[in-house]
Amino acid sequence: MRKLVLFSVVVLLFQTSVLGQENKTVFENANTAYNAGQFEQAVMLYKEILESGQHSAALYFNLANAYYRLNQVAESIFYFEKAKQLNPTDEDIIINGAFAQNMAIDAIEVLPKSQITQWEEKAMGLFSQEGWAYFAVFLAWMLALFWALYLKNRIPLLKRSFFVAALTVALLFLGTLSIAVVKFSRNNELNYGILFNKKIEVSAEPNSRSEALFLLHEGTKVELLDQLQEWQKIRIANGSEGWIKEGTIRSLKNN
Repeated sequence: MRKLVLFSVVVLLFQTSVLGQENKTVFENANTAYNAGQFEQAVMLYKEILESGQHSAALYFNLANAYYRLNQVAESIFYFEKAKQLNPTDEDIIINGAFAQNMAIDAIEVLPKSQITQWEEKAMGLFSQEGWAYFAVFLAWMLALFWALYLKNRIPLLKRSFFVAALTVALLFLGTLSIAVVKFSRNNELNYGILFNKKIEVSAEPNSRSEALFLLHEGTKVELLDQLQEWQKIRIANGSEGWIKEGTIRSLKNN
């Protein structure tokens, strides 16, 4: 029951302090419209904030919920994915995103992953790319502080304690920096998007005479691999690959 109620709560997570007064007013008006059942009006107002250059996990989350209420599958899934990029561990985003995925026609079984891959993804998913960068900066300041205290202290016990603390933070800093670099590299290499075509054939080769492999429908998440004129090569979650002609795929990469 709690999961269903989440769709009526649109003020979750939003950091109003990062908005200008005008956008705060627009956001409040959007929430009012949403709670009054005026979902098209809410969408228009949330997107007005996005167009002003403001972005947050909660703004994407609220916009996705509004599109969900309008039964716009691809839009809803797209913005839940955008919210997940900025706040990958938030339970509300994960739960509501799963509801949106259930609206999609294509139920694609995800390829099983090794335990090492699962551990890596869980570790990198603790924070967004920006979150890991901020955490690394915080650890760098802590390292500088503990090292300074170690150098200035003359009491042997405290000196040893600050040295151990500095060494521990240094190891954490190196680990965090490594994760941030790997996450940044993967985010740049991988290009995922959401399919907006109602229905489209996936072909074995980039030509009209090629064999049709399978059909995809709106809301499906795909990985963009290559492009040849009007053809795009894609991969879906079960590992299947193919080419689509004139597919409408909105990239999830941050611009």
